[in-house]
Amino acid sequence: MIHLDTSVFIDVFSGEKPLAPRLRELLDRGERVSFSTLVLFEWRRGPRMPEQIAAQEALFPSSEAIPFGSAEALVASDVYWKIKRPRGREIDIAIAACAIVHDAQLWTVNEADFRDIPNLGLVQFPQPLPRFSNEKGRRNRT
Repeated sequence: MIHLDTSVFIDVFSGEKPLAPRLRELLDRGERVSFSTLVLFEWRRGPRMPEQIAAQEALFPSSEAIPFGSAEALVASDVYWKIKRPRGREIDIAIAACAIVHDAQLWTVNEADFRDIPNLGLVQFPQPLPRFSNEKGRRNRT
């Protein structure tokens, strides 16, 4: 199972959507993809357009969000005391705890925010191939 971080919701449902093909690939191969009520909160508290909310609801209905309950709270509190500098990271820690409790890997755009969390697996994708600017094979600088 893959648990989505808010950063993936933001990427997939707003802006240029560079992660949308990766998400489609996961869903097409039958991967179970979930999200927590904490991600739903972070996503919906932002300035969202009605069409963004509609797209999110079509793919990931709010009613299917995994609740943050007592098991998740206990894991989050354990993580809070085990990592360095947890202050200001409470929601990220709680999102990670949801993934841990549900035996899921976390897919996030902000891997550095989660690397130090014990027992949390992060989704890793192969790096995209470099783009070439001309027929001589010189890389574009981006």
